[in-house]
Amino acid sequence: MHILQEVKRKIEFYCIYQDRCHEEVISKLREMQMDRDEVDVIISQLITDNFLNEERFACSYARGKHRIKHWGKIRITNELKFRKINQTLIKIALKEIKEEYDSNFEIWSQKHWETITEKNVLKKRKKFCDYFLRRGFESFLVYDRVKELE
Repeated sequence: MHILQEVKRKIEFYCIYQDRCHEEVISKLREMQMDRDEVDVIISQLITDNFLNEERFACSYARGKHRIKHWGKIRITNELKFRKINQTLIKIALKEIKEEYDSNFEIWSQKHWETITEKNVLKKRKKFCDYFLRRGFESFLVYDRVKELE
C-alpha cells in the first residue's frame, strides 16, 4: 500500500505541473509498472480530488494551442480526439476560443502574407494556403482571406 501512495503522490505532482487528460495519466502509470486495478484506483482518486478533469484539460489545451501555436479548430479537434476526449468536451473547448478566433486569424494571416517573399502570385497563394491549412484552419476561411489579401 505504501508504494501505491508514493505513486499517487508522484502522479498528483504530474497533474499539478500541467493539466493532463486521462490517457496521459494512464500511460504514465503503465510506465510505472502499475497494474489495471491500481490504475483504476489512482485515476478515480485523482478525479475525486480534482487533480484530473478532462473538461479543464480540453479547454486549456484549446486556448494554449490557439494562442501560442496559432492552431485552428480542425487541428485542435483532431488532437483532442487523438487524446480520446469526447465530442461534447471538444465543443466546450472550442467555445473557449470562439471570440478571439476570427480576429486572431486576420492578424496572423496578414503577418504571414507579408513575410512570404515569393514573387510568383500563384506560388505565394499556395504557400499561404498550405501554411494555414496545416495549422488546421477551415479551408473557406483561408481561401476567402487569401482573396482579400491579394
